[in-house]
Order: sequence, then structure tokens, then C-alpha cells
Amino acid sequence: MKTVLLIDDNREFRGIVSDWLKEHEWNVLEADDGEVGLQLALRHHPQAILCDLLMPRCNGFQFCRTFRSQEEHADGTAIIVTTGSGYATDRMNALEAGADEYLVKPINFTNLARVLDRFTDGGTTFRAAPVVPTDKRTKVKFWGVRGSIAAPGESTVFYGGNTSCIEMRVNNEIIILDAGTGIRPLGVALEREFKNRPVDINILITHTHWDHIQGFPFFMPAYNSQNRITIYGFEGARRGLQATLSSQMESPYFPISMQQMPGHVAIEELRDLDFKINSVPVRAHFLNHPGVCMGYRVQTDAGDVCYLPDVELFQRLRSEMEKESRVVSKEDREFAHDQDTKLLEFIKDCEVLILDSQYDSTEYPSHVGWGHSCMEDSVAFAIKANAKRLFLFHHDPDHSDEHVSRMVARARQMVAHHQSSLVVEAAREGCEVVLDKLVSA
Repeated sequence: MKTVLLIDDNREFRGIVSDWLKEHEWNVLEADDGEVGLQLALRHHPQAILCDLLMPRCNGFQFCRTFRSQEEHADGTAIIVTTGSGYATDRMNALEAGADEYLVKPINFTNLARVLDRFTDGGTTFRAAPVVPTDKRTKVKFWGVRGSIAAPGESTVFYGGNTSCIEMRVNNEIIILDAGTGIRPLGVALEREFKNRPVDINILITHTHWDHIQGFPFFMPAYNSQNRITIYGFEGARRGLQATLSSQMESPYFPISMQQMPGHVAIEELRDLDFKINSVPVRAHFLNHPGVCMGYRVQTDAGDVCYLPDVELFQRLRSEMEKESRVVSKEDREFAHDQDTKLLEFIKDCEVLILDSQYDSTEYPSHVGWGHSCMEDSVAFAIKANAKRLFLFHHDPDHSDEHVSRMVARARQMVAHHQSSLVVEAAREGCEVVLDKLVSA
């Protein structure tokens, strides 16, 4: 049985809410001021705390700040402020103090039920069972294919101008790779598909450069209180995943904070390179790109999908350094060969390879050390890895549809020259891969 702590100096209010909670099989603890409430919270570790703002001895703001400062106790406990104050400043201050939600009295029990369910990992009767996709085929669909910055316009209509976002359907799971601006139209499509029915969605972030996370504030399913959104990723060079994702939604950058999103949004910072997203095995690999950037290999019964959106291959980097008369030692060359060999092993024999190909070989020398690869290297790498299908990805925002098409033509010439069976395409918004066949939207 889950435990909730009810802190309010109004005995009548506590009685009404306590009776309702007990009817829904909660173990209820009560306190009539914030000081006693803090002692109970630290002693019993409840799953949720309902806390008034204006109380004697320790008000709600103080309670939130003090409790959140006790990291060993505060983890996993949701604080829901229940107050008669509808002022926007009080709401903002409560959330900044550490509250997870802010409900104005009189309490609507339907809303309270949804909030409790959202913050307590399910297991209650408040939320309908999520809808499970019925199509069991493994599918990959491109929603955003640009790198660096979105580039809408007449010259990018065919391949698309949205930044990185790919949807996968595997084992009845919805897995989204990165949350660039392409996640906005994906969210609209998911809302249309599932309507008002609850759905569980998993978002796997490669790194937190803006073109890979900037679309999340506009992801409509995160504004539906029935939905669960779990975001997976590795801690960045300077801040944790939670802090980085939240900061882009703070005032004055965005009108709604991440905490105010009605959907149940959970952040899971990964530590191991082999993990599972529910039933789906995933492997991760560190990529040569500024900061902490990961490539992922999603393992499916129909073949593996490798996603490496931002990577600069080491050997090309060292080679260009030598051309610029920089000193590159034998040890440097051996290190570069070793790192690229490890990456090659990571993607070996994959069914679908989605690989950074931002530049062509004539452009790359002026972008050495920027963290991106050229198309020629991507094709050669895919051939060596015995990949079945290569999608050139992370198109430069200055590359028109015509330019990208010329890169594809050149890539196919390379494949023919090597007498390889590799299939090469440029990633295009709306293109759907049902593993053994391609479907264009």
C-alpha cells in the first residue's frame, strides 16, 4: 500500500481528503503544521505529500525547500501543493521551491487522482491502461533529418528542414530517437492516432545539443495527463539530463516549465552501455563529438538499427590534421585506427545504419574538429561494417535538396565501384522503413 502525507492546518479539509484517499487504498499520515509534517516525511518516506502553503511554524515554501535539501530522503517523493492561492507568482515560487504540482482549493478529486497517478509510477486505479500498438512489425520513420538548426524553406521541401527525430515501433513499444524539432509533428501524429487514450512513450536522447532536444517543449503527448513519457540519456559534460532539459523551458525562454507539463514525464539517466527500454535491448557507444554524445544500437528480431547522428571519424580527422602540417605521431594514428575499429565493430552487420554525413569531402577540410563526418567516409564505413542499408543523416542546414541528391548519387557510385550490395538513401522526413521494404509517405 502506498503512503501519502497530508499536511494542512485545516482539520475539516484533512478529514475530507483523508477519507477519499483511504477509499482509494492509500495509507494516510496527517500533520497540522509544516514542522511536524517535515518530521513525518523524513521518517516515513511517503510516495506523495499533499502540502498547504500557509501553515504555522513552517509554511509550504519552507517545507518544500527544506525537504528537497534532504537528498537521501527526498528522492522519489512527489510534493503536491494544495492551496487557496491562485496567484501565478505563488505557483511559480512553489515550483521553484521544489513542489512537483500546484492545485488550487477547492480540490477537484479527478484532477488529484490524475496527479497522484502521474507522480507515483502507476499501480493505482486512477489511470486507464495504456494503448498498445497492434502492429507488431519493426518500423522506423523519419520526422527530422537536419543538423545544427532547422532549415525550412523551398530548397529543403523534399528532404525536410526539421532537426533530428526518428520514431521506432519495436515489440509494441514506441521509441523516439532524439527530440529535435521533428518531434513536434510526430507528437501531433501520435495524438491523432491514440486520441484521448493513454499511451506510454520512450524518448532516447543521444546528447543535449540544442538541435536534439529543442522540440520537446512542443511535444503534445507530454501535455496529456494520461500519458507516460520516459526520457533516457546519459549525463552531459556540465549538467545532468534533468537539469538540461528543464532549463530550456524555464522563464524567460518558455512559458511552461517542465514541471508544469500535465503528462507524467520521467527522466532516467543511464549508466551502463547495455540496457533495455522495457522489452527492447539497446547498446550504446561513445561517439567523437563535443561533449558526451552516444550512438545507439536498437536490437530487434527483424534486424538491428544503429543511430549515430553526430560523429567525426578519427582517421579522417588525423589525416586532415597532417595535411595542415600539424604533427601527428604514430601513436595518434594508431589511436585513431583503434577508435574507428571499435565503432566499426559496434555497427557491424546492422540492418539499418543512420549515420552522420553532414559534409562532402570538399567541405570537410574547412570543418575539421566540428564533430561531423563527410559522406564519403560514411559510405566507406557502412561498406566495411557490412550494413544492409545506409541513411545519410544530419543534413547541413545550407544543403539544398539538390545538393543532398547529388551526395546520394555520388554515394551510390562509390557502392557500385566497391561492388557492394549496400543500399544508400538520404534520410527524408516521412520516409518509413518496415525493415525489408521502404514506404514513402
